[in-house]
Order: sequence, then C-alpha cells, then structure tokens
Amino acid sequence: MKLSILLAGAAMVLIPANFAHAANVQIVAQNPVIELSVSEQVDSAPDTATFSTGVESRAKTATQALRENSVQARAVINRLKSLGIAEKDIQTTGINLRADYDYDQESRENRFVGYVVSNQVSATVRDLPRLGEILDAIVSSGATNLNGPSFSISDDSKLKDVARERALTNAKARAMSYARSEGYTGVRILSISEGISSESEAPMMRMESAAASSAPPPIAPGQVGTIVSLSITYEMTR
Repeated sequence: MKLSILLAGAAMVLIPANFAHAANVQIVAQNPVIELSVSEQVDSAPDTATFSTGVESRAKTATQALRENSVQARAVINRLKSLGIAEKDIQTTGINLRADYDYDQESRENRFVGYVVSNQVSATVRDLPRLGEILDAIVSSGATNLNGPSFSISDDSKLKDVARERALTNAKARAMSYARSEGYTGVRILSISEGISSESEAPMMRMESAAASSAPPPIAPGQVGTIVSLSITYEMTR
C-alpha cells in the first residue's frame, strides 16, 4: 500500500481520460490529504482458454514452401472448425517466410538449402472439458507446434464489482485510521483512478510434436484472479 499525507491544503485537478477536452474541475482541499494505493483480487474458475498453433513447411523454392504450407494450415483451420470452435474464435496471427541455411563445418560457411514458411493461428476454446481432446486432435491434423493455453473469464464484470467494493472498503478503513490518528473524524474522496488486470495461477503449456500422443494431454485450468487497483486521494475532515 502506498501512503502519503500532504499537510498543506492543495488544489486537486480531476481530468477523466474520456473528457480530455472538457473544462477542468478543481476541488480545493482545506485539510491534509491522504493518498492510498490499494488492490483487491477475486479468484474464480476460468471458462475460456486460448492457445496458438500452426504449421511449418520447408521447400527448395519460396513458392513451393508457401503453397505446401497453405495446404497444411488450411487443414488445421478446418480441423479447428470441425471440433466446434467458432470462426470468430480463430485468428491468423502470423505468416513468416525465411531462407533456410545449413552451416558447413568444412568450409565454415552457411549453405543455402531452401525456404521455410510458418503459419500461426490462435484459437479460443469455450468448452474447457474438451480442451485436451482438441489439442490432441490439432496435432493429429498436422500442427507442428502448440503454445498455451492461457485461461480467462469471458465476462468478469461481476468479479470486478466485488473486487472494486472490497478495495473501496479497505481504502476507506485505512484512511479513517490515519485521519483519527491525526485528530480528524472523517474523510472525503477527492479523486479515484482505477486499473484492472488478471492473473492466472495455471502454468502455460508448450508442446512441440510431429505426431499425436496416445492420450489427450491433461489440462489443469486452476483459477484466474481478477484484480482491481485503486489510487484514491482523501481529504481529512472534522
């Protein structure tokens, strides 16, 4: 928690981000002010998971590498759709083409061997019990890499409300404690700024394979923390 008590009266200027061109509103503090930074986290089971996958192809020419990769990438995307993942939840995140070289130990020079094309897509799964099955099926369809998953909550608005209320209650209790210690009987809010973030307790999984495993990979979603951080300025009152 950050605390600073300003003993001199000060003019507090509030400029909300979405009203940058509006007239400034000034609130003059006649008494000492307290600045607090508080955070509250509410944990909940996630209901969505996002992972990235893709294919990598090698060929003698750039055109051939791109064409072969396109066929493989299309197969992966079609497989994702066949597994029930909505088209809006599938997104191409990158297509890369580069020259491929091998280092020749005898000549100590790089030897050109062809081109490499990679195509990456991200997918969001909203049926978590099927996540392991989906990952296994993607590798079976030709995917050469998997990254993730990262877990989240599709609608965490209620969790934010709970975290926000807890943060406000905690901040006011602390502000009152400091005010009473200085001989004041109350506090009033001069300004509030808010920051929101999330934190997943589940580790990221990374898997690279050219063939499917004999069983779907185990998935442990864990919990996701919704964090609301507030910076609040109070004026001590009598």
